[in-house]
Amino acid sequence: MSTDLRVLVLAGGLSHERDVSLRSGRRVADALREAGIQTVERDVDATLLDDLTSDVADVVWPLLHGASGEDGAVRDVLDLVGVPYVGSTPAACRTAWDKPVAKAVARAAGLMTPRSVALPHGTFRELGAQAVLAAMVDRLGLPLVVKPARGGSALGVSIVREASDLSRAMVGCFAYGDVALVERYVDGVEVAVSVVDSGDGPRALPAVEIVAVGGTYDYDARYVAGATEFFVPARLTNNAAAAVADTALRAHRSFGLRHLSRTDLIVDREGRPWFLEVNVAPGMTETSLFPQAAEAGGEDCAALYRRLVEVAAKDAATAS
Repeated sequence: MSTDLRVLVLAGGLSHERDVSLRSGRRVADALREAGIQTVERDVDATLLDDLTSDVADVVWPLLHGASGEDGAVRDVLDLVGVPYVGSTPAACRTAWDKPVAKAVARAAGLMTPRSVALPHGTFRELGAQAVLAAMVDRLGLPLVVKPARGGSALGVSIVREASDLSRAMVGCFAYGDVALVERYVDGVEVAVSVVDSGDGPRALPAVEIVAVGGTYDYDARYVAGATEFFVPARLTNNAAAAVADTALRAHRSFGLRHLSRTDLIVDREGRPWFLEVNVAPGMTETSLFPQAAEAGGEDCAALYRRLVEVAAKDAATAS
């Protein structure tokens, strides 16, 4: 593979996760430059297509979080103009981005995922909020996790332990999206397992155990240094560690993902992994989970990111 590859890192966008995206983009761009790759960073705007069609880059790395980066739309455009990119295809992104759909795919693949219901805001309003809330508690029990059906960085996510708090959680959730996913809370160890494929097949990196100081791994806990304690590798039994790695690999393959992904899981008291969601554009900030896992797995992040860029270029050349 040529050492003259030029990479365009896309970061920013207009989602609620813009700041996180910019930080991720900066970290990846710095690592690629360290690895000897000519790299530029830019935001998404009306001049992007002009740049792409004027041959400013050989490979694009989309590090856009939220809808613009994870619903497949930008990648669809990259496919239209024939520019290779790091990460999964638009179809795979759309499946992973929609959490209720992703849970159905995971369940069909034989993975355990908590019982849940997806509820559009309109349905919640038209059928009567109190009646719907009572039905959810009766069917799913307590505690519950309320989260936007599409979104990341734990924005709009609440853990509900008392039925009286459910209405407030739904309102907070609907501030970030029109559909709420309400699922049964699973008590256990929260872990994230990243998968990487730099040309020799997907492999799971060491699991990262997440212990939020405030008790909830929310937005601040994810991106404020010192707000969360991480254990890499996670403090799991050998059997549980093997199970979470297997679950992440099965998710990566079942969703048709490529290059990199991160699967979020809960390991219950019996050591069983429960699938929560899969991420096609893992955060790459200084507190993010993917870089921690890569380093714990003995990877030099600069060299790993370079290999991902090279395999993206190779995949595109093979497909053409």
